[in-house]
Amino acid sequence: MNVMKTHQELRALRGALEWGSTNDLSMWHVHFMRLARYNVWATRRLLTALEPVAEADYRRDVGLFFKSLHGTLNHLRVGEQLVWLPRFRGEAVVFAQMQPPLRLDSEVETDRQRLALALQDGTQAWEPLIASWPAEQFDGQLAYTTTAGVPQVLPFAATLSHVFNHSTHHRGQITAALTALGHACPELDLVYFLREESL
Repeated sequence: MNVMKTHQELRALRGALEWGSTNDLSMWHVHFMRLARYNVWATRRLLTALEPVAEADYRRDVGLFFKSLHGTLNHLRVGEQLVWLPRFRGEAVVFAQMQPPLRLDSEVETDRQRLALALQDGTQAWEPLIASWPAEQFDGQLAYTTTAGVPQVLPFAATLSHVFNHSTHHRGQITAALTALGHACPELDLVYFLREESL
């Protein structure tokens, strides 16, 4: 167990040095950087599993909250990368002033391949961002404005957990739909990622 922890800490430190971070890495860093790498891994595996799905099945309403596979992938792009990522970067975003206004059900990318590329690129932004924060950041608060324009303050680390949990939730919806459509379901459990990363 201690060997695994040391391996993960060294991997995180190596990544932080590559991005030019001078922070001492806390266990918060190690934990969330691991979740960020898992997010990249799981997104890539999910998108690979979606490649054989026929266009009609990909776009039709399959009973998900955001209706289709395409709609749910767009929501992942919106929620994780266009809403939460700017908030954690400290960027002031007024969603109602965007043209067109950004909503949680917005179709921000109509093309299937471009959406997949944008999702993969967006997932890779989290780990270097996390590495750049001082350790005390995780014990602080995240102040942001909701999509409805309401000021909000929440615990920083718990809200970051929400981001990765939210993406896991919607990937689970998509894999359930894949199974219902008769396609193979990718193994996306965190433990499979941990096994691969420990090799």
